[in-house]
Order: sequence, then C-alpha cells, then structure tokens
Amino acid sequence: MTLLRDVTLRDGLQLTGKPLETSKKVELVRALLAAGVPELEIGSLARGDMVPPLADTLDVVAALDPEELERCWVWVATPRHVEKAVAAGARNVQYCLSVSDAHNRANIGRDTEVSLAAMPAAVEHALGAGGRIQLCLATTFTCPFDGPVDPDRVLQIANDPRAEGAVDIVLCDTLGQAVPSQVSSLLTRVRDEAPARRMVFHGHDTWGQGVANSLAAVAAGAEMVDGALGGLGGCPFAPGASGNTASEDLLFALRPDWLTPAVLAGLVERSEDLLADLGEPNRSRAAQGVRSEASAFSWTAGPRR
Repeated sequence: MTLLRDVTLRDGLQLTGKPLETSKKVELVRALLAAGVPELEIGSLARGDMVPPLADTLDVVAALDPEELERCWVWVATPRHVEKAVAAGARNVQYCLSVSDAHNRANIGRDTEVSLAAMPAAVEHALGAGGRIQLCLATTFTCPFDGPVDPDRVLQIANDPRAEGAVDIVLCDTLGQAVPSQVSSLLTRVRDEAPARRMVFHGHDTWGQGVANSLAAVAAGAEMVDGALGGLGGCPFAPGASGNTASEDLLFALRPDWLTPAVLAGLVERSEDLLADLGEPNRSRAAQGVRSEASAFSWTAGPRR
C-alpha cells in the first residue's frame, strides 16, 4: 500500500508570507495524525533568517511526544542539523541535497559533492540516536538554473556508498516540470539499479502533472508520495516552482483504507481554515469536488455552513 506523507508544515510553509504560530503547527500535526495520515514532514533546520516560516521547527519538535515523533520527519542538510534535531527529540531526518550543483549552491550554499561527503557523519548522528535518515535528492528531473538533469547523475548519487544507512530515497520533481513517462523511467531505474530502499516521490504541481506523476511513481514502485494541504508550498530557492501536489487530491486518487468521505471532508475543512489563516489560495481540485452539491456521489459534502 502506498502511503501519503503530508509536507504542509515544511515544504508547504516555505513560501508563505505570513507565519503560522507554533501552537497551530502542533495542533495541525496532531489533527493529521489523528485523521490517519501515516507520516508527516514537520519542519526544517534551514536558517531561520533564510526561511522564516520554519524558524520554530525545534519548538514544534519539543512539543510533540515520542510516539508522535516516530511518524514525523525533519528536513536537514548538514550533520550539525542532524545533531540539533535529534537533541530536540526528532526521530527521523531527511538529509537533502540537490543533484544539480547550481541548485545545491542556491539552496544549501555548497556543491553537491560537499553535501554528499558530509552524509556519513549525518548518518552516524541519526543512527547513533536510534533514529532514521532518508537520502533526499532535489532537482532529479530539472534544475531552475541548468535545465534538464541527466538521469545517470541521479543513479550515480543513489549508488554512492556514502549514502549507506539511509532507509529511504526521496526523488523530487522540485520544479514540477516532469511528465509521467519521465517519472516512471527514472523511478524504475532507481528501483532496479540502486540499493534496495523505500522509494518516496516528492512532486510539485506547477504544470498540472502532480497527481499523474505521483501515480506513475507508485506504478514504478514508490511506497510513499508527498503532498501538502491545498497544494500549498514551493521552493524559495527554485525560481518557477509552485505548490506541492495537494494531499487531498492524492488521497482521493489513492484511496487508502483509512480514508472515508467524512475523513476527507474533515481534511478539506482543516485545509480551508489553514489557508484562510495564511492568506493563501486553495489549489486542490478534490477540495472543490468535496464542496460540490452533487449529492448522489458519496464523496461530496456540499458547501461549508
């Protein structure tokens, strides 16, 4: 069964002009977990002055209990980030680097090789604390500065022995410019030619292919796909990147066992409240469908009262 990881509280908040209070973040974590969402991404250790909406990530981590943190991930880019995250109580960290040097320099401030060379220390810190670490590869399809990315370069990094110890590999369509055939081809190659790990697909919906690409990833062996409520988000260091694939749209397409019409309607309402609080538009097509008055369809809930 393919799992959804909701990334609203990390990738979703990166570009918002209005911050979300720490208490509201913690409330959202608990609401999503209670609804049945299997895993969440709850923040980033990126510099607070560079990504202000995520500056309170360690406060969010500290407010959650160990059982909750088992289902939560924190974005990191250096061994020091891992140290700080696990010291605060985080159990799972997503170690991110870009396949493209140009984006890695814009996003993290160093070449890809430098990030990869530091990964063994990051793995050591994570595993030493009894946690898990993912290898997350941004710009696996296109780079905002250099254009198309060579799939062989993705495979080279996926097979690099310095990434040993990562339980997952996250393949990111950072700009949302990939199409399903490209997603299927790359993930099939990673599945067949790289070490066995859980494959995660992180897609953006810039060109309207988010759900289609995620389903292509699932067909190629992805066991988890990322989404954000209402399609919120984007990368501040990737010109041209818009919001994530909407969690509501992915859930409606995947239909996990825990999802019922009532649960989906509840998530749509939660999303509407969040987006209104942030002053952001709702890009989810499934959310629009839920608000339909087509009463003969069990997944509709009608206009909000």
